[in-house]
Amino acid sequence: MKKTGAEIFIECLTKEGVQVIFGYPGGAVLPLYDILFKTHIRHILVRHEQGAVHAADGYARATGKVGVCLVTSGPGATNTVTGIATAYMDSIPIVVFTGQVPTAMIGNDAFQEADIVGITRPCTKHSYLVKDANNLATVIREAFYIASTGKPGPVLVDIPKDVMTASAAFKYPEKVHVRGYQPTYEGHIGQIKKVADAMAMSQKPLLFIGGGIISSSASNELLELSEATHIPVTTTLMGLGGFPSNHPLSLGMCGMHGTYTSNMSLTNTDLIIGIGARFDDRVTGKVDEFAAGAKVIHIDIDPTSIGKNVIAHIPIVGDAKDILKKLISMIKKEKVNWKKKHHEWLTQIEEWKGKHPIAYKQSKKVIKPQFVIEQIYEVTKGDAIITTEVGQNQMWTAQYYKFKKPRTLITSGGLGTMGYGFPAAIGAQVAFPNKIIFDIAGDGSIQMNIQELATAVQYRLPVKVAILNNCFLGMVRQWQELFYDRRYSYTCLESHPDFVKLAEAYGAVGLRAEHPDDVKKVLKEAIKTPKPVLIDFIVDREENVYPMVPAGAPISKMLLV
Repeated sequence: MKKTGAEIFIECLTKEGVQVIFGYPGGAVLPLYDILFKTHIRHILVRHEQGAVHAADGYARATGKVGVCLVTSGPGATNTVTGIATAYMDSIPIVVFTGQVPTAMIGNDAFQEADIVGITRPCTKHSYLVKDANNLATVIREAFYIASTGKPGPVLVDIPKDVMTASAAFKYPEKVHVRGYQPTYEGHIGQIKKVADAMAMSQKPLLFIGGGIISSSASNELLELSEATHIPVTTTLMGLGGFPSNHPLSLGMCGMHGTYTSNMSLTNTDLIIGIGARFDDRVTGKVDEFAAGAKVIHIDIDPTSIGKNVIAHIPIVGDAKDILKKLISMIKKEKVNWKKKHHEWLTQIEEWKGKHPIAYKQSKKVIKPQFVIEQIYEVTKGDAIITTEVGQNQMWTAQYYKFKKPRTLITSGGLGTMGYGFPAAIGAQVAFPNKIIFDIAGDGSIQMNIQELATAVQYRLPVKVAILNNCFLGMVRQWQELFYDRRYSYTCLESHPDFVKLAEAYGAVGLRAEHPDDVKKVLKEAIKTPKPVLIDFIVDREENVYPMVPAGAPISKMLLV
């Protein structure tokens, strides 16, 4: 039986188990929206296409499933680029469907035409322009497969309007074979044995983990390995939640705004066991002086990531979960008293923890932003899903909220996208309607996608937004204070909306706290309110994020006050 391209589209999504789409309609996708109207698939109407991609991204990070969004051609498609690049940098599985002008008009500068495949080629894992309805099912099957396998990432499928209305025989491929794409999942057993041997010889080993631990669902194996060997764990921003932050062997986040303990441990270790991390510039600081005396093990499913920034002495390509299971099996056969072996190293680490713990001074009159985040942790008992915007709010969250489980921190790491956190929180809330979802935001960042308040209100999504309002673009201002003689060039946000009234105008709830005593009361009120809530916390205007490693410096040279 033949079906239209639009019918094939819906059949494919059903086969892939898609339950929700985030999108925004337009002329080029009307055939898809017309049939979507008749299906069981839930559609969340956002107010901007960038919000659709971020929401699909947040949904994917919270669930581990592929997030899906649907937008129209031209400006609808180009509005997705920032969201696609965000997902690409953080290896998040999403499929973005864009409408396109009819095939006969492509290349003729037709109304609302844009070469979205060409535009997004550098920031997608793969992209398709479907020119024949007979190929549509195969393309969609491949898109979901590519997005979710190997190193996950965004895939774009551009569908011309005439392909949506054309008829074709529907057959959904049971198996997928993409030429040249064969992800490696099983780590080489010989290389894993080398890792076990290196661990047995090391006196000061360190587990260094990134987002790959979370995407491979290897958190339990990591915990087992760390506890079996008494090896401490430091994480990148993307790795937070992959190892319990309140565990005695946790050192916290490392890098530019990492803990003193993490950075000193990386500087002095003799063996780095890197798992699912890119060794990016925010972690390494000055590469020439990064872990100069250490042998580096680099485990990653993406072979192009290994050795890109830091030389890997023992590289292993494969899935972290598979590799850790095999490594644990080998370690258990080693006749090593791990606790005794690492006693001196762990004693040194405890000294570093005591010397410079993450800390701040809360005044009696002014709210410190760190205090807000600690109170969110207390009030939610650490059982919330936290999204963030980008900047100081993001770094304070990483430092002061104790992430104990994977997929509880949803944040833009690689691209550092302002305006990400709120629509991502909407995506997470759609996935988990009964969970507490908090977006920790800055007063600048929240305004980049503030229109999504209408989405949260329309779909009765009780997302909570904690705005750390210092009337500055905080992180940029901090750099200007420290490195540009306090010349606050265009970072002062002198004109703000009244966030409480703004929330009310959208039909949400607005709250405000101006005194430290108000913080916990306002948070409790927000949590018990079954509607979207915007909380305006008036915080210390010139509070800085410490520790901080200046750009180009080694991570051992931290500014601590």
